[in-house]
Amino acid sequence: MLDASMKAQVRTLLERLEAPIELVAATDDSPAGRELRALLGDLVALSPRVTLREEGDPLARRPSFAVARAGEPPRVRFAGVPLGHEFTSLVLALLQVSGYPPKVDAALLDAIRAIPGEHVLETWVSLSCHNCPDVVQALNVMAAVNPRIRHVMVDGAVFPGEVEARGILGVPAVFLDGEPFSSGRATLEELLAKLQAKAPAGAGVAERRAAELTGRAPYDVLVVGGGPAGASAALYAARKGIRTGLLAERFGGQVGDTLGIENFVSVAYTEGPKLVAALESHVRSQGVEVTTGVRVARLEPATVLGGLHTLYLEGGGTLRARAVILATGARWREMNVPGEAAYRTRGVAFCPHCDGPLFKGKRVAVIGGGNSGVEAAIDLAGVVGHVTLLEFADSLRADAVLQTRLRSLPNVEVRLRAQTTEVTGDGARVDGLRYTDRGDGSAHRLHVAGIFVQIGLLPNTSWLRGTLALTSHGEIEVDAHGRTSVPGVYAAGDATTVPYKQIVIAMGEGAKASLGAFDYLVRTPLAEERAA
Repeated sequence: MLDASMKAQVRTLLERLEAPIELVAATDDSPAGRELRALLGDLVALSPRVTLREEGDPLARRPSFAVARAGEPPRVRFAGVPLGHEFTSLVLALLQVSGYPPKVDAALLDAIRAIPGEHVLETWVSLSCHNCPDVVQALNVMAAVNPRIRHVMVDGAVFPGEVEARGILGVPAVFLDGEPFSSGRATLEELLAKLQAKAPAGAGVAERRAAELTGRAPYDVLVVGGGPAGASAALYAARKGIRTGLLAERFGGQVGDTLGIENFVSVAYTEGPKLVAALESHVRSQGVEVTTGVRVARLEPATVLGGLHTLYLEGGGTLRARAVILATGARWREMNVPGEAAYRTRGVAFCPHCDGPLFKGKRVAVIGGGNSGVEAAIDLAGVVGHVTLLEFADSLRADAVLQTRLRSLPNVEVRLRAQTTEVTGDGARVDGLRYTDRGDGSAHRLHVAGIFVQIGLLPNTSWLRGTLALTSHGEIEVDAHGRTSVPGVYAAGDATTVPYKQIVIAMGEGAKASLGAFDYLVRTPLAEERAA
């Protein structure tokens, strides 16, 4: 099952187990069941502290297995075979259930332990989804820390009947005590806040966290955004020996949604989640104070040159800094047609790698004829029954090599001059879309089970409107040094007017903005110093 290299890595990790672990298996004779037995056999052989026994509950999902500290009831379970992107989730679960401390702030761990009541959380995933492990690992931490919480990861490909019965059309999909709870990418902080909202008598982590953030000393440089531009900016600032902080909803930004990266200079091939992990490790190693799970609501610029800028956070709390670097990135552009919002995660999707397997054998549409849209259609063609690609313009805009590959696929159809006008559904899920042929004005109906929107990105800057200069497209206007229209506020990456939204360009722009901010700090004394 595991190759020699992987076995060596896992053996080393299992040496960190704090207590003996028992794997409780519910297998069957299906291909997945045999694969699971092989995987569990490998794990048991790699550590004398890991044992295996058969599940006694006849109602348990098969194939599945639970992870428990020896002598305790299991609280973490995997239904299916957690390989692919979820193998890391398995290894972390083994360590954390044994008592190995997760890399989570102590205040968050206390809040998790204080959640009242008994809860069962189920996360539906596909093994090709690179957003799913973040959710699985966050909820596994909750189950490992709080004895009243149980969590199950379910591979939808192994249990398609349950996927159909629950109407799951996007992953990760989380159910709490049998009811829909969360869909899509989410951080531990976000999931904890949602769980506390279900239990108002909980620990009040939001109020405590807001007070802790407000009480922090001012930063020299505070970076808003955790993508390539933000990571680069934070690294360059920290290496100047100044107090540096980084705020982000989640570290990595859009890069975490990118599966294959083949144009990152000096690296022939990597994947988004791997690059994000490397960036975060590098940033933290330089002493940057990283705060995730937060979103900035408003920037209040300093009232005098050399004064402190104030950032107001959603959910409460403020932070102050002498210089601010905005690296807020961009998000998927939506079609903004009737039905799109109503059926998001119920057939309308933005990640073909994550959600494509849920439409196996079905008919889907891809909206957009640029590189992203054509690549999505190519990927989906190997999974779904049929792909219809709709492009607004008179021709596709993707690279020629991608167009050639697309047109070689027998189950892909391209429709040009197609303007989507409505997403339709039966109230529970998507059943099609309507579009207008821009050539002759005729209206058409397309029957599909899923719609993958790939029409570009929008800068995450709406909260800055009226504070500093933005273009009509919402991009932050910057000069050659990364300066914005507000003294002491710099910007970098996909949220700015810099052309060509690429990872390597964002990193360079982040470094440039950071150097610009440092120059500002050196040349601009504090307002109090000038007054003296």
